[in-house]
Amino acid sequence: MDTPSKDQPSSPFDGTFPPLQDCPAAKRALDYYLKPGVSQAPAEHRFFDVNHNISAEEALVHACDLLRCAAATAHESANQLNGSSRDLAFSVVHMIDLVKVMLDRSLDGYPAR
Repeated sequence: MDTPSKDQPSSPFDGTFPPLQDCPAAKRALDYYLKPGVSQAPAEHRFFDVNHNISAEEALVHACDLLRCAAATAHESANQLNGSSRDLAFSVVHMIDLVKVMLDRSLDGYPAR
């Protein structure tokens, strides 16, 4: 007669697991998480898209120019406002200036042409 060991609790499970290689659910789970998509994702139709042939430096320079224009527009708009609306518009100018400084700093890492 087998007597249960004091070190190990008795369990109704035998502790062995069947191999998962032939398990359809395991295959689906592994395919879902590990395999790349079988088909290409549908192309997203965009109204505006960035030219993929421009360099990172050119993209940063263009972004700086766009931010300069946005800051000028926000500054002129803020000059026409009063009170909290004016303060809000100038806070937008300030945030744009902060981003422009960060972009300018990133451009400093590129060698001069």
